Amino acid sequence: MSPNYMRSFSEGCLRPPTVIGQFHTLFFGSVRMFFLGVLGFAVYGNEALHFSCDPDKREVNLFCYNQFRPITPQVFWALQLVIVLVPGAFFHLYAACKNIKQEDILQNVFYTGFYIFSVFLRIILEAVAFWLQIQLFGFKVNAIYMCDVGALEKKLNITRCMVPEHLEKTIFLIAMYTFTVITVILCVAEIFEISCRKLGILKSQ
Repeated sequence: MSPNYMRSFSEGCLRPPTVIGQFHTLFFGSVRMFFLGVLGFAVYGNEALHFSCDPDKREVNLFCYNQFRPITPQVFWALQLVIVLVPGAFFHLYAACKNIKQEDILQNVFYTGFYIFSVFLRIILEAVAFWLQIQLFGFKVNAIYMCDVGALEKKLNITRCMVPEHLEKTIFLIAMYTFTVITVILCVAEIFEISCRKLGILKSQ
């Protein structure tokens, strides 16, 4: 791919054809990623090391931690961020290959429909990620986790495990739920902005 295509692609990703889309890029690219990358590491970085059970054996701690965290929150949220970027990235890659200028996207019915479709996909992916987060992590991290170690320790069935910094993790969970809701609201608002432009309620850029 030529440098011109790459330049057009990067400009399209950083400067979508709508005002709300540009704000979403700023919110998504800076606030959300900074929150996850910096604060997420601070809260979850050493969780496995401080996760302890009774009896405090390495194999029991590891077994129970894997049971407690089938997937670590940092990995889940990183995958979420990447996956929800795919529809928009695919559209802007198409626009770059077709040499479509950002200001021309909303002037063409097909391009507009394609762009709206990518925003709808983003909403669906965020909703699916929201549901999966509920299933995996819930809304609260308890201080005590009851682990079923029957497959590991024949003498024990259930053991108590201490979850480090559970309050901080609960706050972080709520924050990530909030970011997802805000992103969905911005996507819906972006579709509304496009509709208003098409109806002549808002002037085109």
